[in-house]
Amino acid sequence: MSVLGNLEPKSVFGYFEELCKIPHGSGNMEKISQFCVDFAKEQGLEYIQDDMKNVILIKEATPGYEMCEPLIIQGHLDMVCEKRPDKEKDFLTEGLDLCTDGELIWADGTTLGGDDGIAVAFGLALLADKELSHPRLEVVLTVDEETGLYGAEAIDLSMLKGKKLINIDSEDEGVFTVGCAGGLMLVCKIPMFTEEVEGTVYELKVTGLLGGHSGAEIHKGRANANVVLGRVLQTLDKKVGVDIIKMEGGSKDNAIPRFASAEILISAENAEKLAEAVKAEEAVLKNELHASDAGVTLELTAKGNKAAEVLDATSKITVLHALNNIPNGIQAYSMDIEGLVETSLNMGIMSQDCEELKMSFAVRSSVESAKYYLTERTALFVEMLGGTVETQGDYPGWAYRPESALRDRFVAVYERMYGKKPVVEAIHAGLECGMFSNKIEDLDCISVGPNMHNVHTSEETLEVASVQRVWEFLCEVIKEK
Repeated sequence: MSVLGNLEPKSVFGYFEELCKIPHGSGNMEKISQFCVDFAKEQGLEYIQDDMKNVILIKEATPGYEMCEPLIIQGHLDMVCEKRPDKEKDFLTEGLDLCTDGELIWADGTTLGGDDGIAVAFGLALLADKELSHPRLEVVLTVDEETGLYGAEAIDLSMLKGKKLINIDSEDEGVFTVGCAGGLMLVCKIPMFTEEVEGTVYELKVTGLLGGHSGAEIHKGRANANVVLGRVLQTLDKKVGVDIIKMEGGSKDNAIPRFASAEILISAENAEKLAEAVKAEEAVLKNELHASDAGVTLELTAKGNKAAEVLDATSKITVLHALNNIPNGIQAYSMDIEGLVETSLNMGIMSQDCEELKMSFAVRSSVESAKYYLTERTALFVEMLGGTVETQGDYPGWAYRPESALRDRFVAVYERMYGKKPVVEAIHAGLECGMFSNKIEDLDCISVGPNMHNVHTSEETLEVASVQRVWEFLCEVIKEK
């Protein structure tokens, strides 16, 4: 039974619902890519599918538009797979559990993948529309954007004729994005050593944080669960004396982690002191984070007495030093655009076992040299602690274009339809436009999208009415000669 069948526009939500039935987390692209190929075959469209499973779908111009410049419509096939700790969901094999109240759409207990499933749905609906007048449409759907823009980096675009690209990967209706930061993933590893100790084992959890997109929402000052855990463990060690068995937190480098946990060990006689110290630290956090993460909670659960492998004294000091002092969050604001974050990094994933502490960061900056300097600073810190670093998924920023015919068209249509000016801005999050601009000479880009909230979290929502308005707006833009 359809969940979204009564929502308008039916074609967009129909395709979106079908996409949500297909597992399509980053790295799991086979089925959703094939869905798009099957769509092209059913529609009689030209298509290209490469070895990475990127897909290009082409529909020739309708009568009267043969001489108009082609348009590239672009989005990505993968989604960030996050879920509540209590939600049972195998993202590799299961689709999403869609819900709607007619105004919002969400997935029960997980991310919705509106970023960027709604772009794919828009693209397919535009290609399937038999009434829409349009120039040649070239719909480009890339893989593994969320983990490093790998699909956009590898895709061959030499067959495209368009020089104007509409990226549908933004999350605020009426806001036209015309520039973005570049970024990379920095993986840091620090060796650890252990010893066997006997005592009472506890599980300590940091929960109740809001998290969010490490680019689009880094400016909101939301707490990073990995950093919070490090702070709490440092405090508990000073007050009570704790040994660390294992730590972990977050699951995506580009999502601000909402939860983190540690297995710790203490001497039995300190149980009451530990509980008091945890309660006191929770009160401190609730006070400090009342504006950004009012729901922050520390959960302490006894696991019984036993002997366990814990970090030795030197390794414990190293771990706590790393978690409490490695740069994290906003590092600089733009001096050119008021309020725009220029440079940041986010410790999205942290894990520690008997052999190493591993931390994965999303590093972002709209200034390439600042991106690399922050990477070097972090590397120097890690290397000082005896660790190693590796960079992955380095992608360029997208520079603002002073003259843009595409931007002028979007602004003119928006003002005509809504009687007001849109917001035109650059953002700190990464988009594929920079990668495409490096591949197609003199490419004119813009990024748009409907209202989405809390993307990359299990509280992600998509506004139904906004989708309809953006659909109508895109159709008007495409019909413009």
